[in-house]
Amino acid sequence: MNEILPSVAFHTLGCKLNFSESSALSRQLETQGFPKKAFEEAADVYVLNTCSVTENADKECRMLVRRIQRRAPEALVVVTGCYAQLKPQEIIAIPGVDLVLGAAEKFQLSAHLRTLSKGAARVACNEIGAVEGFHAAHSEGDRTRTFLKVQDGCDYTCSFCTIPQARGHSRSDTVANVVDRVQQIAETGAKEVVLTGINLGDFGKGTEGGKRREENFYELIEQLDGLSGIERYRISSIEPNLLTDEIIRFVASSKRFMPHFHIPLQSGSNAILASMRRRYRRELYAERIETIKTLMPHAGIGADVIVGFPSESEVHFQETYEFLNSLPVSYLHVFTYSERANTDALAIRPVVPVPVRHDRNKALRVLSLEKQTAFAASFSGTERPVLWEKSSKGGIMHGYTDNYIAAETLYDPAKAGTIERWRL
Repeated sequence: MNEILPSVAFHTLGCKLNFSESSALSRQLETQGFPKKAFEEAADVYVLNTCSVTENADKECRMLVRRIQRRAPEALVVVTGCYAQLKPQEIIAIPGVDLVLGAAEKFQLSAHLRTLSKGAARVACNEIGAVEGFHAAHSEGDRTRTFLKVQDGCDYTCSFCTIPQARGHSRSDTVANVVDRVQQIAETGAKEVVLTGINLGDFGKGTEGGKRREENFYELIEQLDGLSGIERYRISSIEPNLLTDEIIRFVASSKRFMPHFHIPLQSGSNAILASMRRRYRRELYAERIETIKTLMPHAGIGADVIVGFPSESEVHFQETYEFLNSLPVSYLHVFTYSERANTDALAIRPVVPVPVRHDRNKALRVLSLEKQTAFAASFSGTERPVLWEKSSKGGIMHGYTDNYIAAETLYDPAKAGTIERWRL
């Protein structure tokens, strides 16, 4: 007699790494016979893969649990991800949550689902220090591009960040394993692979046969560039101190690695960078941007920045604004600082008032829009290769150029998943 397994729906919050892990877990469940459902559909089990970078991510998780409760009060709710690792007892206290899985336990999801029942809420979450090994993951089937997890965890100690507490120490896959996985992805017809990790440039850390591995990110991209089958690679995000001139020169000479970088800045003030315990100063950041633009004037460059960090004065903020305004970056991801438990930033004074944080966020978002518009306009009338998405909205299909300029056209199924020279 065949076992009747519950249907499962996933919802993912946060970074591309979370999306790759959700996709991998979903495929794992499908191969074992668990029916897959869309999150908007009625399901027996809902899995929330959470983020906890900001307070809003935590609030969104709680809101989603309440939404599931209203829609399907008898459904089981499983919460995993960074928020689950950091605050398991807080989550299990939310009405409607049946299971909380920590950073390591989420990869045993199928075993937990076979014994899960309503009314017997439980937590399976070890201390983060006990998390060992690397669990490979990649997204599949949802989009034209694949997000491939090659690294996890972080050994940095930025004063505002809870990621090391949620993800553990830095560890990664082997170059050989990543090459094998990319070859498998190529067989699915994917055109683009986005390399993802918590601290991607730190790739190479791990053990093999009890011995520490000696690999690095440059070796990885060099191997991937020589493979056939994948036409595009992107580096999702890389710390400026780990983005070496060697890597930049390699991307500049590559036909498969796209001229697109996302480089976290966080602040344009050296005083604030020191307080954040970042491993670089603004001068190094400016050097990296200059090197990229010298070798690849057409390159798209994104930057992360945090506003309202404790002790950030108006002078510090103006330093950041003027620094970003002076740099040829293409767009910004702007984050408003929010207090996170068990971080050293909580002890830094003075605290920036929340309304001031929001005003600074708005100012940088306006600057980002201006930069994004100007960058796209500088290529008006030129042709660039666009990878068209397989999905469409309102009869319109979208895509991105090699240097990450958004393009759109009327939906044409023949174009979906193809790369086309396109006049901007």
